[in-house]
Amino acid sequence: MRYLLLLIISFVLIAISSCRKDFSTTPSFGTLEFSKDTVFLDTIFTNIGSATYNLKVYNRSNKDISIPSIQLENGIMSNYRLNVDGIAGKEFNEINILANDSMYVFVETTIDFSTITDPLYTDKILFDNGVNQQDVDLVTLVQDANFIFPGRDPLTLEIDKLRIDGEPTSIQGRFLEDTELVFSNTIPTVIYGYAAVPAGKTLTVEAGAKIHFHDNSGLIIDDNASLKVNGTNSEKVVFEGDRLENSFSDVPGQWGVILIRPGSVDNTIQHAVIKNGLVGLLVGNALGSDKNTKLTLENTEIYNHGAYAIWARDSEITGYNLVIGNAGFASFVATLGGEYNFTHTTFANYWNRGIRQLPAVLVNNYQDSTDENGQETRFVKDVIAANFTNCIFDGNSNIEFVLDKVEGSAFNYNVRNSMLRFNDVNGAFSENVELDFNNPNYQDNILNGFPHFRNPQKNNFVIGQESDAIDKARPTLFSVDLLGVDRSTNPDMGAYQHIIFE
Repeated sequence: MRYLLLLIISFVLIAISSCRKDFSTTPSFGTLEFSKDTVFLDTIFTNIGSATYNLKVYNRSNKDISIPSIQLENGIMSNYRLNVDGIAGKEFNEINILANDSMYVFVETTIDFSTITDPLYTDKILFDNGVNQQDVDLVTLVQDANFIFPGRDPLTLEIDKLRIDGEPTSIQGRFLEDTELVFSNTIPTVIYGYAAVPAGKTLTVEAGAKIHFHDNSGLIIDDNASLKVNGTNSEKVVFEGDRLENSFSDVPGQWGVILIRPGSVDNTIQHAVIKNGLVGLLVGNALGSDKNTKLTLENTEIYNHGAYAIWARDSEITGYNLVIGNAGFASFVATLGGEYNFTHTTFANYWNRGIRQLPAVLVNNYQDSTDENGQETRFVKDVIAANFTNCIFDGNSNIEFVLDKVEGSAFNYNVRNSMLRFNDVNGAFSENVELDFNNPNYQDNILNGFPHFRNPQKNNFVIGQESDAIDKARPTLFSVDLLGVDRSTNPDMGAYQHIIFE
């Protein structure tokens, strides 16, 4: 009996399903409604496919309808691609929608910039025809770009990998040719894999240049090579991912790292924004190397990175008017010693995409390494200087500033006229002499003050009229702030002079 009952139920379901395929419809009569009247596909690079966008089509009537045709106005020559009711194409006929129901139309595009006369490429999706025709606009901005790709073996099709210090690596990429050593501001530069600057060469990045990295891509400045980023206050240089859709504007981890290797020389970054990578800047020595690494950072913002905004290892960094913002692990970490001098810098980490274990700023004089046999070795080097003047250290954790010293090397530091978030509620650092803020290495600082940032979750660290940092900085040579505002009198701590928030 049980099996007979199941057989009857199955028969009924099949019968209902079969009958429904032949439901009676009426023409749409131009009464469709749409979730939007224009589908903006954001900006894309030439010959790089867009993301998939959707349009919802509604039948608000009480009758099942049939749309006689759905097609692109430019027909089969259109650069847009559609998917209607699960079928890909550019022209569709007799598409049914049940009463008070809806369906999705998905839209994509890939456009060769050289084949179009206007970078603002448009088309329409036409629903029905004649007097009943309705349409939805499609709009895409197409950018030409300078693409840098690694080579590929013509036989195996394997992507070329870099050789570093003469040794093979697993890093996909190649060294830049002499003709590629200027990143212009005329068109964006898009990098696939790692672009490396060879020894003895300088990569110059012009003011206003836009550099976009594909997934698992980045930049390497090799031993005895140089990086010169020449942005200005009005023409900033931007390093970010190659996904231009608005939904990717603040997504971390879209690309790899800018690696400034041991022995690189005369590296300067001025008026730049470095965002949405895994590590913004990785600067300095590998374990066991004694080569010097120097970097000067001026008027620059580095934020929204999956791990670190800056990770420095036994390197020398001088910076002023900086925002070192949100990151998954820490904003600034200096390990294995080094020499660091920061003035008017805002270190602030309000990471909200997971649990962050490290403070916004961590400086130590050692690094531990484990060999293939599980043997652990501790390398110790001098902190020649860790000097912070007129800085802000803040975030959404209780402790956002840590100096971590082990015996065996020098540890020189000075923090003055700065505001520090340090609320050691558990007493974890009560025995740490370097975090005794009454010792002579600290002068005129504010503990646990209110910074009054405009929007820290969005990496907007301009301070407002209620900030405790106002008028608390000491005069320095840096008489204008990150925005070019005069601070020659009554300077504020951090990268910005305060403004009045409305």
